[in-house]
Amino acid sequence: MAVVTPRVFVSHLAGIAVFDPNGDQVGRLRDLVALLRVGDRPPRVLGVVVEVISRRRIFVPMTRVTGVESGQIIITGVVNMRRFEQRASETLVLGELLDRRVRLVETEEEVTVLDIGLTQLPARRDWEIDKVFVRKGKGGGLRQKILGRGAPPAKGGGGRRSGETLTVEWSAVTGFSLEEHGQGAASLLATFEQLRPADLAGVLHHLSAKRRAEVAAALDDDRLADVLEELPEDDQVEIIGKLKDERAADVLEAMDPDDAADLLSELPEEEKERLLALMRPEEAADVRRLMSYEERTAGGLMTTEPIVLRPDATVADALARVRDPDLSPALAAQIYVCRPPDETPTGKYLGLVHFQRLLRDPPFTLVSSIADTDLPALPPDTPLPEVTSYLAAYNMVAAPVVDESGALLGAVTVDDVLDHLLPDDWREDGLHGPATAGLNGDRPLGESAHGR
Repeated sequence: MAVVTPRVFVSHLAGIAVFDPNGDQVGRLRDLVALLRVGDRPPRVLGVVVEVISRRRIFVPMTRVTGVESGQIIITGVVNMRRFEQRASETLVLGELLDRRVRLVETEEEVTVLDIGLTQLPARRDWEIDKVFVRKGKGGGLRQKILGRGAPPAKGGGGRRSGETLTVEWSAVTGFSLEEHGQGAASLLATFEQLRPADLAGVLHHLSAKRRAEVAAALDDDRLADVLEELPEDDQVEIIGKLKDERAADVLEAMDPDDAADLLSELPEEEKERLLALMRPEEAADVRRLMSYEERTAGGLMTTEPIVLRPDATVADALARVRDPDLSPALAAQIYVCRPPDETPTGKYLGLVHFQRLLRDPPFTLVSSIADTDLPALPPDTPLPEVTSYLAAYNMVAAPVVDESGALLGAVTVDDVLDHLLPDDWREDGLHGPATAGLNGDRPLGESAHGR
């Protein structure tokens, strides 16, 4: 029988795996749903929001939670696979309580919420929020890392220095029921700092518009760029529209040119031109070039930043470029050999070399001597179905795009093709694969609201 932890802090639960009694992973915990109550009564925890493998978020009542252990949660019974939708009376603990500015009842001092403690009621499966871990003052700790620091101390220290942290009873603070206009995002970001961009994008997508803007404002440019590339277009437009123009231009520069072009294409003409004018000329030129092609063609799908090497480059040079951690796996899978200039649009395109071939040849070998020169390249006006057929026919994860003069314009990667083949709401529904298998034999599928 699982040993239940008498108290746990929510920062230790964010993103942990959720398992059924047979040890099969159901998904990962993304938030907890609480019901705030009148007066200073501790909020009741109604359940957890679990992101199943298909990226759908479902609600699991706390009565189904049989174990909260180190690094995992155990649930039992039949789980309703209907999509979770937050009700007006409900509060998301991670998404809405962390970073909130509240006041200590005794001193009326303003503090910031860094973490929330839960406890299980004796002899029941009900849970409630009983502790709040806070930081005094407004300065310090904006990037405090919650994960890995252990549970907050049971009692606060006695000092009065700025930035002091302490754990207090729920009843010792006030202000959770008020709409907070200046709520930060540091603790929420620290809680999810290990998430991949696609998973963090899922977190942002399910936050309120106000909270989404706060989190986006707190992310650095590169991290926000990575997350924007994984968000639906509506969320992208909303977030970029709430940034100051200078920062929006910086974020667009940090995005892959094809993703930046897709986002700018969704903006009004005046706003699009204003942001392009603020971008570095070379970055804006790449984006403008991509926007000149039809969206569902090789030119509209391609990235302008593949790995390009000159004929006299060696295998060692190529492997050094492939090791770049900022490259996606699809872009790192092969290099393109071209005559100077070696930035797109390049000189004459000569061929490509897959990284597996690079691993089989000595480091001093010239890439021009092992390049595949027989594989045809795609014209920029190649329609999407033909691009898909090309990748499938030649078992490729990327394809060169070459203009009439033979210059390499860019490369189409399989992930960009998939983005355009999947339905618009694929981030919502996923592929409904393994996650639709039964928990204890049955997980009924449903429509839009969680059944409770």
